Amino acid sequence: MIGAISTPVIIEACKKSSITDGTTSGSGSGSAGTTTSTNGSCTVAPTETEGPFPTKVPASYVRSDITDGRTGYKMTAKITIGNINNSCAALAGAIVDIWHCDAEGNYSEYGGSGMQSTNYQSVHFLRGRQTTDANGLVTFTSIFPGWYSGRATHIHVHVYNAAGTSLMVTQIAFPEGSGSSVALVNGYSKGLTGYTYNNADNVFSDDKTGIEIATVSGTLTAGFELTFKVNVKA
Repeated sequence: MIGAISTPVIIEACKKSSITDGTTSGSGSGSAGTTTSTNGSCTVAPTETEGPFPTKVPASYVRSDITDGRTGYKMTAKITIGNINNSCAALAGAIVDIWHCDAEGNYSEYGGSGMQSTNYQSVHFLRGRQTTDANGLVTFTSIFPGWYSGRATHIHVHVYNAAGTSLMVTQIAFPEGSGSSVALVNGYSKGLTGYTYNNADNVFSDDKTGIEIATVSGTLTAGFELTFKVNVKA
């Protein structure tokens, strides 16, 4: 189970970046959303905060399988990068970092403090880097993320160009509601009591058109496949 977390600290640290055009709204657990994702159109996703648990040395974790021994339902994440300056055509050679919490809501590389009592500072699970292929695609093997207080299920993404210049920091949300992957996983052993849904999440609550919501298919037995497109100005 997740360690004792200082919820107000994490919520404050996870708020939207000051350069995001959107505004934050909503609080509390909310309810299961029914937003239809429009991700994949030629639209730039909002810039979101990188913290409070970004990968400390991302260049050290060039790998497609980021599971690193963590248990949970298998998830394959397929993320495509498009160039909005080229009609959102595939952007080859982009560097993509992702990271997310484990089934219990804990992050590697952090812990032993009020924000996360369980100390995982010496391990690096659920973090990785890949370079996009000719189709602008990177593929990661991971587990379905858990959740922690104040946040909906999410994945962090940082995109760089081939020279290492930052192009976009954003976050990926998950579909919710009856039959969704979030409902099927049901928070692992924690359940969904106290879960913060997208419509009340301080990062995703202003995403009225669903551009930050991935497409997720699959089952508990077979595992899940997540697809998402991030369009950047390259």
